[in-house]
Amino acid sequence: MSTTHPAPPAPAPARALNLSRTTATAARVLRQLRHDPRTIALMLLVPCVMLFLLRYVFDGSPRTFDTIGASLLGIFPLITMFLVTSIATLRERTSGTLERLLALPLGKGDLIAGYALAFGALAVVQSALATGLAVWFLDLDVTGSPWLLLLVALLDALLGTALGLFVSAFAASEFQAVQFMPAVIFPQLLLCGLFTPRDTMHPALEAVSDVLPMSYAVDGMNEVLRHTDMTAAFVRDVLVVADCALLVLGLGAATLRRRTA
Repeated sequence: MSTTHPAPPAPAPARALNLSRTTATAARVLRQLRHDPRTIALMLLVPCVMLFLLRYVFDGSPRTFDTIGASLLGIFPLITMFLVTSIATLRERTSGTLERLLALPLGKGDLIAGYALAFGALAVVQSALATGLAVWFLDLDVTGSPWLLLLVALLDALLGTALGLFVSAFAASEFQAVQFMPAVIFPQLLLCGLFTPRDTMHPALEAVSDVLPMSYAVDGMNEVLRHTDMTAAFVRDVLVVADCALLVLGLGAATLRRRTA
């Protein structure tokens, strides 16, 4: 007599993004951040303080500030948002909050999109403050529109947010999250063209720099620095940074674990 075994349950279908769940997640994150003024100060004020210090480090050589200030206007928000987002997300995982949230009818995409929306809102404020300070108070001399600078700074901050959400999946503690900075950010900082033009690097390093998103962020800032109009190269750089941010957010949703290891 043959014995039949029940078929294994089919895997749950992937949930499509739900706007109400995404916005509810973003609102919860923003409520938590409202009670953490030090984190808000880190995100909003540190890039401004760094730009202020940089301006007066080169007080005797304002052209040097004009040359590198635009690039750093995009790099500082990226670094800050990467650090804060990775630690904040990891804290939710280690405290068990993330596991409880994913036990609800809340998809991974909803969760990642909610975090990106919340930190993206802060990135808008951060980028506006840093750009306004650099252009209208520190006299950063740019040929193009300051609004294009703001656009690239905002995309850089969103890219930092996406990278922070992604790497938090591979860290077991806040100390490990901080250790990802030299692994993820510093190589991009060295190869992005800030210190030397990328086409003068060793060919192998130039090839690596061609696939790093920070390289295109710096190139986009330099396009605004040199040209009055929006160039084709600027549009390409902006699209690459935006596409990288979306790609990394997708990877972050794919690698999000339901249980704390």
